[in-house]
Amino acid sequence: MSFSTHVLNAATGRPAAGVPVRLEHGGEVVASGETDADGRIKGWDPGPGVHRVVFDTGALSDFYPEVVIAFLVADPAQHYHVPLLLSPYAYSTYRGS
Repeated sequence: MSFSTHVLNAATGRPAAGVPVRLEHGGEVVASGETDADGRIKGWDPGPGVHRVVFDTGALSDFYPEVVIAFLVADPAQHYHVPLLLSPYAYSTYRGS
């Protein structure tokens, strides 16, 4: 099982580099880091169950200091990609590939 994410600054249309991100499972932080120059983090292995990916978005949005996305890893054999598209007053996410 592997997990990746990326953050796109939808206001500029550019990847958001240097965004602090942490992955939580069962109330514990299982991984943390910052997005790279392409706005990506990859290679985390959270295991099965419900997880939360928490993005520290305060530098990109005065309205959303953080964005939390909960997701379920039902099949540990699959890759899970959970991107974040963020603008100052809106965000969206989806199950990526």
